[in-house]
Amino acid sequence: MAISTADFKSMLVPTGERGKADSIVSIFYELAFDGVEIRLLHSGVPSLPALHEMKEPLPKNFIIRRCPRLHSKTVIIDACKMYLGSANLTGAGLGAKGKERRNFEAGLWTESTALIDAVEEKFNALWEGVHCDPCGRKNICPVPLEEPDISSL
Repeated sequence: MAISTADFKSMLVPTGERGKADSIVSIFYELAFDGVEIRLLHSGVPSLPALHEMKEPLPKNFIIRRCPRLHSKTVIIDACKMYLGSANLTGAGLGAKGKERRNFEAGLWTESTALIDAVEEKFNALWEGVHCDPCGRKNICPVPLEEPDISSL
C-alpha cells in the first residue's frame, strides 16, 4: 500500500461494531504485522496523538517518510485500486468528523491500470528521493526522507 498525504493524524475509523472505532495508526500496525507493506509519505509532523501511538517500534512493513513539499493525496492498494483526491489522511479530510466539521473534498476511486501506474511512478520517484538533489527548498527540509524519530516521546 502506498499512501501520500500532506497531513497525517491519528483519526478513528469505525470497526463495524456499533460504537466501536480503532485508530488509523493501530490499523496500519495490524496490517503491517499481517504482512501488508505500507509506505506512508507525508509532508509535516504527524499529530501528537499519532506520534504517541507510534512510540512502539514501527513494524518492519510500515515505513514512514517525510517530504516538506509533498501535497498529493493518494492511496494505492496492490497496484490495482487507487484513491486520488484532495483529502488528507485526517478525520476532517475523510469525513469522519460531524457534518459541520468535515472538509469539502473531491476525489476519485479507480481501478484504471494506466492511471494507477502513472501515479505510482510519481509516488515512487518521491519515495526514492529523485527530487531531493535539485530541490529548491532544502533550507526547510530537516532531513530528506527521514524516518520519524519518536525516541524522545
